[in-house]
Amino acid sequence: MKRILTASALIPPVVYLIFWAPDWLFVLASAAVGLLCYSEFAELVANHLIRHPGPFGIAGGLLLLFWPDYALIELFSILVLACIFALRDSRLREILPYAAAVLLSSIYAFLPWRLAIDLRSESVHLLFFSLALNWAGDSAAYYVGRTFGKHKLAPEISPNKSWEGATASVLCSLFFGLVYLGHFLPAISWWEIIFLAIAGNIAGQFGDLTESAMKRGAGVKDSGHILPGHGGMLDRVDSSLFAIPVVYGLHLIIRILST
Repeated sequence: MKRILTASALIPPVVYLIFWAPDWLFVLASAAVGLLCYSEFAELVANHLIRHPGPFGIAGGLLLLFWPDYALIELFSILVLACIFALRDSRLREILPYAAAVLLSSIYAFLPWRLAIDLRSESVHLLFFSLALNWAGDSAAYYVGRTFGKHKLAPEISPNKSWEGATASVLCSLFFGLVYLGHFLPAISWWEIIFLAIAGNIAGQFGDLTESAMKRGAGVKDSGHILPGHGGMLDRVDSSLFAIPVVYGLHLIIRILST
């Protein structure tokens, strides 16, 4: 019941932010979600006995979000500063994992929301598609997997996931993409929709498994407790963190190749 109530409460503001919110509000909301994702990811890092990435990860992520044109320079500068800071510590074995955690936290928690901003500027329907394709797929995977699932997908990471559920997820996302984008963005060819839906769904499933693996390694069930019935923010958006960049990147490549 908590899961249903939380989802019902989240749907209206999410739909408003995607379709009707002014640009500045959507950017602020993206930053807020990025910060929540970062906070939970940083705790997972600490539970892996790696030094907490701290403010350097936040700085790198916010620079990516607000000034993406200089992303490589920004990330390298943050990495350099983090390494200089780490050199003050005598625990030299921690420098490399700490620097990697700073860089990964910036990219993992913030970069997808920068790309979400860019997708929205092109079409709110592309953004909604990149998010909803895994929402639809997750529902299909749950019901089909629970009823027909016999072959485990990744038993050591997520014992309840099955190949039957994963296949149903892809097919449901494909159906959703053809119906939704076919109606609201008819200029996009059907073969591109098929490509984006399948690739985006598979990326999202890997995003889900990746977060599950990080939680198992950290010895925790949920990434946080901010969303009753769902766990943390990462538990809710783990698929989107992988799906959004894939949809954005493939759409951009297809658009370039077709011109």
